[in-house]
Amino acid sequence: MSIVAVVLVALVALLHLYILVLEMFLWTDPRGQKAFGTTPEFAQQTKVLAANQGLYNGFLAAGLIWSVLHPQPEFGWQIAMFFLACVAVAGIYGAATASRKIVFIQTVPAVIAMLAVMYL
Repeated sequence: MSIVAVVLVALVALLHLYILVLEMFLWTDPRGQKAFGTTPEFAQQTKVLAANQGLYNGFLAAGLIWSVLHPQPEFGWQIAMFFLACVAVAGIYGAATASRKIVFIQTVPAVIAMLAVMYL
């Protein structure tokens, strides 16, 4: 992968690590509530579900980090494409079921990174 592609994949991974922190540790904090537009009551009632979502975002980040650190670039490329596709699909699903802005937060960066991985 080119340097640009590696940087973009790493940025998507960092985004998902940030989402992990928001969902697993800051869900009931005002920062988490602001990020997701929740009330204190709703956040308290759903914190276990949010932590589960955060864990899955961590898995996405781990796969993306694995892709840029893999010693065989051709296999790292395949790993990156798989996890970026997962991020893109998750973003589409989130936009369809929760908030349209998710497509811009998750799907668009993932697709841009996929294009960089494929063509740069």
